[in-house]
Amino acid sequence: MILTNARLATMVPGMGPYGLIEDGALWIRDGLIHWAGPRDALPGGLDEETRDLGGRLITPALIDCHSHVVFGGNRAREFEMRLEGATYEELARAGGGILSTVTATRAASEEALLQDALTRVDALIAEGVSVLEVKSGYGLEIETELKMLRVARRLAEVRPIRIRTSYLAAHALPPEYAGRGDAYIDEVVLPGLARAHAEGLVDSVDGFCEGIAFSPAQMRRVFEAAQALSLPVKLHAEQLSDFGGAALAARHGALSADHLEYLGPDGISAMATAGTVAVLLPGAFYTLRETRVPPVAALRGAGVPMALATDCNPGSSPMASLLLAMNMGATLFRLTPEEALAGVTRHAAAALGLTDCGQLAPGLRADLAVWNVHDPAELTYRIGFNPLHAHLHQGEFIK
Repeated sequence: MILTNARLATMVPGMGPYGLIEDGALWIRDGLIHWAGPRDALPGGLDEETRDLGGRLITPALIDCHSHVVFGGNRAREFEMRLEGATYEELARAGGGILSTVTATRAASEEALLQDALTRVDALIAEGVSVLEVKSGYGLEIETELKMLRVARRLAEVRPIRIRTSYLAAHALPPEYAGRGDAYIDEVVLPGLARAHAEGLVDSVDGFCEGIAFSPAQMRRVFEAAQALSLPVKLHAEQLSDFGGAALAARHGALSADHLEYLGPDGISAMATAGTVAVLLPGAFYTLRETRVPPVAALRGAGVPMALATDCNPGSSPMASLLLAMNMGATLFRLTPEEALAGVTRHAAAALGLTDCGQLAPGLRADLAVWNVHDPAELTYRIGFNPLHAHLHQGEFIK
């Protein structure tokens, strides 16, 4: 198939803003981009189906590189109570917080978790998302962590989407391990990781390194176990304090460090040296009414690639719109529209360790989004508006 009469935001570095090609064409074969360039340079003599896109914009399909879309229940009542003035302690006593999600997730069947997750996944697909990272972390016991990962794998069986899974058992301490973090690592996190790996359920290993979660020393043990299994690592880091998590992750060659509101110079330097992607999560910043923004200018100056993601989860970011995350990234964090689009394409792919998507270039997957816009900046500029015209997954139009 050949797509013609389109503007191509290739997102290929070194080709100018957005890697933009005016009046471009794409030749797709066997699910891959076979050729991309100006329409008047298209090779001659081709006997392929041709579609005229009427001057629309084509970008790589979007990539949501940080999500928690598999979970049980919701936290709407907790949200309501916070607005009514309830304190964190009061919410906890009422069964709120992450532990309420843990309880609901443990109780839910795989089928119930799948059907609930699909409501969020379908919203993302409708915005042109072709790759979605899904974390465990609401089981905090081995069987439920594995259940979450199995559901995540099933998403790709029932929808046209590519799933990457992250094992996040080191997310929080369950009540039965209160005050016994090291024992939880020994008895749940590490043996659960071994089982998840043996069952082929895990693509990377994540954790939450923070004063209310796990220490750098504890996360180091998790990372060492991951690396012994040849699994890449990533980390929730510096969301609430400069705890040294990003530097720790970078020293272990992490794909990404995520959140980063309190990231300091040492962490930035370590990430730049390691090539670790900074994943920014404006949905959580917004929902939690944070006031300290990630050090975007310093990250930019150090050459650290910046990705954007929804962080879709029931507590701190109940958001299933990557287009909204792009707008928030620009409005709240001062990313440029080009940085925002790179953050959900090329840099999001890097945050997942993927090299076969995120750009429009020969040899890469034909995962494409066709938009009813002329200027790529419109994708970041609009709020609550989805201009998707068509979506291709491995060269096939999604209905």
